[in-house]
Amino acid sequence: MSDGDVISELYASCFRRLVVQLYAVTGDMNEAQEVVQEAFTRALAAPRRFTGLDNPEAWLRRVAVNVARSRHRRRRVLDGLLRRIGPPPAVADRSPEHLALLAALRGIPAGQRHALALHYLADLPIDEVAATLGVSAGTVKSRLSRGRKALAALLTDSDVTVNSNTGRVDVRS
Repeated sequence: MSDGDVISELYASCFRRLVVQLYAVTGDMNEAQEVVQEAFTRALAAPRRFTGLDNPEAWLRRVAVNVARSRHRRRRVLDGLLRRIGPPPAVADRSPEHLALLAALRGIPAGQRHALALHYLADLPIDEVAATLGVSAGTVKSRLSRGRKALAALLTDSDVTVNSNTGRVDVRS
């Protein structure tokens, strides 16, 4: 039996049990599932060492608990920082045009969206956008050009509707 098969069998046999145990530790089902998944991911990173353990389920449990503790500590630090800086700023512009722009941005490829947001909304120069995204300045210029064309098409050829009850924007071509 291969190392991957051993881990697959272990996953099938003890994933739920580990999630229930970690749910008791974290108090959050999603968090419990994520930390158990992280433990299995770490097992997959070194399968030979993992399959050689006397009690792999105990190892998974220990790793999951350690991951949960680390996340909890990081979250406490972040919460403290957020309390010191105060509440997030209110969204200044909730006009239908602004909401339509945000909806249209979600409709273009991620690379173009990131370049447009950093250059035009965060007001970063092209070189800084390139450094932030880890791409060349030429790539940023190309993404900006393509992104502007895509946005123009979405914003001029679409029917923009704003639900007054929810504030949700629907952009239909």
